[in-house]
Amino acid sequence: MSEPFSVPVTVRGYETDVQGHLNQAVYLNYAEHARWSLLRAAGISQSALIGSGVGPVALETTIRYLRELLAGDEAEVTCAFFWSGGKTFRIEQSVVKTDGTVAAEISAVGGVLDLEKRKLVADPAEVFRKLASDPSLFGL
Repeated sequence: MSEPFSVPVTVRGYETDVQGHLNQAVYLNYAEHARWSLLRAAGISQSALIGSGVGPVALETTIRYLRELLAGDEAEVTCAFFWSGGKTFRIEQSVVKTDGTVAAEISAVGGVLDLEKRKLVADPAEVFRKLASDPSLFGL
């Protein structure tokens, strides 16, 4: 995949903190929004996941704040999946202002949970391959 998947966001006033910049917790919401948007773009719905007895899970998330975002700022939230061949995968995301300035970098480790066994599935890439109408969006 040459360019990572991305979605636009506009910082809303109520998402800012007392300093006037985007509250730290909202970055997680933006990242989650981009991940679910990628799933939908690839043809995977929440109901399809549940119907298959699986669900994506976040195991670790790190946010590196680089530049502030203010109310009214517009940005793109990118999302790219990287597969290791094990039970987990990495998701690398950036929040990029319209002028190209990177406001934050978000790195996550995820997996796919078997909802009945409550354990990670052995091959999460295969789950995404089977459920997606466009697995190339996941780099598969």
